[in-house]
Amino acid sequence: MPTVPSQLRMSVVICVYTEERWDDILAAVDSVRDQSLPAHETLLVVDHNPALLRRLAAYYGDGGPGTADREDVRVRVRVRMLANAGPRGLSAGRNTGIAASTGEVIAFLDDDAVAERDWLHHFAAAYADPAVLAVGGRTVPVWASRRRPPWFPEEFDWVVGCTYRGLPPGRVQVRNVLGGNASFRREAFQLTGGFATGIGRDGDKRPLGCEETELCIRLTRARPDAVLLIDDRAVIHHKVPPARERFAYFRTRAYAEGLSKALVARSVGAQAGLSTERRYTTRVLPAGIARGLRDALLGRPGGAGRAGAIVAGVAAAAGGYVVGASRARGSGGAGFAVPPLPEAGAGARAGAEAADAPPRPAQGHA
Repeated sequence: MPTVPSQLRMSVVICVYTEERWDDILAAVDSVRDQSLPAHETLLVVDHNPALLRRLAAYYGDGGPGTADREDVRVRVRVRMLANAGPRGLSAGRNTGIAASTGEVIAFLDDDAVAERDWLHHFAAAYADPAVLAVGGRTVPVWASRRRPPWFPEEFDWVVGCTYRGLPPGRVQVRNVLGGNASFRREAFQLTGGFATGIGRDGDKRPLGCEETELCIRLTRARPDAVLLIDDRAVIHHKVPPARERFAYFRTRAYAEGLSKALVARSVGAQAGLSTERRYTTRVLPAGIARGLRDALLGRPGGAGRAGAIVAGVAAAAGGYVVGASRARGSGGAGFAVPPLPEAGAGARAGAEAADAPPRPAQGHA
């Protein structure tokens, strides 16, 4: 096992938004508690859902079921509940968690994922190099149907928030990490100001993304000698619900990715914003199509479907990019912003105030 820097404190931020994922949230927190390298703290940032915030506060508060009859060291690291101090959406939720955290490194875990036991250990080991400002890991899909749909190409596993075929194995330097399984040195946010709003996820609305891509590009511009890594030993397992196993979602998510890439390109320039995508579309995807056609000729199930899905995914993403670029030019970038991080501790104060507030109807995502 690699040596980790002594006294490195790692905060874990999990952004949540709906009670429909209650069991998933508890599983995510338990996976953090089970780490071989204990987290310094775990922060649950609730996205404008007071009912969920109060329920979590009751569960993980003093005497709650989340602590009852468990005296081991894992639960001595308290789970802190915070209300998103910014606009609705994943980017502002993450920024709230960053501002409220106290660790030298902030790790992010999706609310419907569980981390393997050495997840934080592998992250921490990479930070022995002071030039490393971000470390991501490998995200493995857990299909609701218990198996990958035969038509679903591994090259498009990013559609369901997972590591896709085409990323290099091992611990390697990359342009950007993937946000659902990533960590950043606090210095990274002091340099960049945090995740941009108006670009990433907002609950169950159109599945936009790329906020971590945009942030990583800004980070390496602010600090050209910064090193960003992916270590495929830092593994999490990410649930894929039935709706995301369908081709309709596949196409919608690919289209949304094109929209998001257009915003990134407008923010940081097409050269930087699309550098990794050029290799992906000119090398990885043609190889995937060839593999699918070969499997079809050999009579293997799903080969033609995978080849067709790759073509359809590229077309949808390209269409989204064209529409997104046109909208960005017309709006002059309105709605896309890189706000300063909330004042340190603001998220904690907001969370405490919301948890103590009188009951209000739950606010779900449209």
